[in-house]
Amino acid sequence: MTSFSEPILRHLKAIHEELGETSASSGPVSFDKFLGDVTSTAYDAMAPLVCDESYPLSNYFISSSHNTYLSGNQLYGRASTDAYKNVLTRGCRCVEIDVWDGEDDSSSSSASSDDEQAEGDHKEGRFKKLRGRFKRELGLGAKGKPKVESRADSPPTDASEYKMPTPWRSQFRRTEPVVLHGHTATREVPFRQVCETIGRHAFQTTDLPLIVSLEIHTCPEQQKIMVEIMKDLWKDCLVDRSPSDELNTPLPSLLSLRRKILIKVKYSPPQATSVRTKHDARVESAAQQASAGVSSDEETQLETKQKMSSIIDALSSMGVYTRACHFKNFDQPEATIPTHVFALSEKRLREIHEHDPSALFRHNKHFLMRAYPKGLRVSSSNLDPAVFWRQGVQIVALNWQSKDEANQLNEAMFAGSGGWVLKPEGYRAESRSTAQSAAAKRATLDLKIEFLAGQNLYFVNDGNEQKRFRPRVKCELHVERSEERQRGKIPEGGKTKEGELKRKIESEKATADPDFGRQVVEFYDVKGVVPELSFVRVKVISEDTFGRDKLAFWACFRLDRLQEGYRLMRLHDVSGELSPDAVLLVRVRKDLSFDDKVQ
Repeated sequence: MTSFSEPILRHLKAIHEELGETSASSGPVSFDKFLGDVTSTAYDAMAPLVCDESYPLSNYFISSSHNTYLSGNQLYGRASTDAYKNVLTRGCRCVEIDVWDGEDDSSSSSASSDDEQAEGDHKEGRFKKLRGRFKRELGLGAKGKPKVESRADSPPTDASEYKMPTPWRSQFRRTEPVVLHGHTATREVPFRQVCETIGRHAFQTTDLPLIVSLEIHTCPEQQKIMVEIMKDLWKDCLVDRSPSDELNTPLPSLLSLRRKILIKVKYSPPQATSVRTKHDARVESAAQQASAGVSSDEETQLETKQKMSSIIDALSSMGVYTRACHFKNFDQPEATIPTHVFALSEKRLREIHEHDPSALFRHNKHFLMRAYPKGLRVSSSNLDPAVFWRQGVQIVALNWQSKDEANQLNEAMFAGSGGWVLKPEGYRAESRSTAQSAAAKRATLDLKIEFLAGQNLYFVNDGNEQKRFRPRVKCELHVERSEERQRGKIPEGGKTKEGELKRKIESEKATADPDFGRQVVEFYDVKGVVPELSFVRVKVISEDTFGRDKLAFWACFRLDRLQEGYRLMRLHDVSGELSPDAVLLVRVRKDLSFDDKVQ
């Protein structure tokens, strides 16, 4: 930022005089020198984060994405490699890939010609066509997934470059797996392209490890191709040991896995894994029918069931430190394997938390867990991540394409962290804490934020045009409620929501550079606050003709990282991008009185 608006400059001059009069420094600081300090990071409202990387993986929260391939809703949104590039460059450290059997070239070529026609339609007509396709195709097909759709996201290059691992591309053609949301009308993208994009951008923003969470819906032959593609494209980034028989291998430290890609995939014990090819299955089928009189229809059903439920050894063994296991209860044998990962929907986690919150908390001190949005969130809305972080869940997966409260809280948790944040002390494996209610020191909070001025606060309308408006600033406090920690009840069922406590100020006139006249928002005597798991959210809003709030800019802070004193709040726009010029000048006063009796 090279310059300030007139209202901000006026307030900065007053602050310079105030600080000069009260300064204990050896000599006065010029106003130009003071402005230089203000434009540096020294006056940012967000404090820098220092992270100890020596702990095992289960001791960290991990910035995570759900159904990463989707750029729209869950029913007929488009799968895209750009979605992976977007989240990886923004610091996401756990991405998800749903992999299905690819169709042969003849099927895909006939489908793609229709899609090229669809791409030429207007936006409204295109979505109407997609909705119609969803209604027609839902439930069709032996594998329960739609036919191959558009490859509009593919670059204009020879298809074989994306269909063959490097050593065999010039020798013959074969069908490769695809990525899409099964049982819906979402469009597909080749698995190879997804892996190429991940390989290019995995460590562009940070060199901390990346977890790739695989959902496998492919036959054994396609799984072999998946293994070849990942090993071909990710090479030295993959963990180079496969202790498939060493189930007691402890989780390594975060530091030891820099520039490594961890594969999260279903764990299949070697003796229970089927590696049959389709040819082997047909040979066995013929022999069985001859000797036992099994009908071809019955055998086909058996083969389909077997190939859809089996994970081959070569793929399963890639889950070295992140073995996905189906959750039944915390007493099942897999629950003691150091490298296991349970993945549960928000609904299931809410039930467990309300039934036995202590067991859930104790488990998550030592082992990785992934939480994901329930299936009914077809609009790609999100759960409230703070609720599940407070349960100790490390991997809280969000739909990043939704620019909602959940993603703003996620930004506050992981800003400047490289996507891995050390848990509070009481949440780590070494702690003796056995319950969420006693895991962290709690405080009574008094928070006062004084708003002085802002600049470049334009509202961007649907036509992408900037217009001035009368800025209103809403400030929210997201904290744990007493019923959540004392009785295991999750308010609002874990839904994302506005902060539990809200305050609002507004400008006197329509302007992009408002002077707020030192208006104040205050939160007094807020009890039971854990600073590392509480959040302050500031929204700059416009009011439409019907009196509804429309978001223009926002900033979100983990409470312990919100710095006191005169500060600049750097704002994100509605797309989630950090604006280069939109800021608020504020003064923050924060008092946290820790008391062992505060509950």
